[in-house]
Amino acid sequence: MADSKSNQRWHLADFAEIEGVPCPCGTARRAFADVAEFPGTLHVTEIAADAKLHYHREHTETYFFVECDEGAAMQLDDETVPVRAGTSIVIPPGVRHRAVGTMKVLIVCLPEFDPADEWFD
Repeated sequence: MADSKSNQRWHLADFAEIEGVPCPCGTARRAFADVAEFPGTLHVTEIAADAKLHYHREHTETYFFVECDEGAAMQLDDETVPVRAGTSIVIPPGVRHRAVGTMKVLIVCLPEFDPADEWFD
């Protein structure tokens, strides 16, 4: 993160130093929530095999799949879509989603992530 005593206008996140927090998908490490110039947050999420189906009313999430086990997929509403490392999916508000299989994803969340915007049926 930029040093508040310097004139740096950029921000750095070291995900190895960010504490992981439980989420419906597994464990998320979230960055840049405190950066006024960035309207969202960036997450590195370790997806567990038991990810829960959920949706957001406000957030759009873009998943970039960094690592995936064989047979990895995303459930998007009533459809299951195979995914592999190097693919990406934009998930608009209202789309019920969950990862199927274990994987590591980079998620861009717009607007800034708010845990109150996680909804379950």
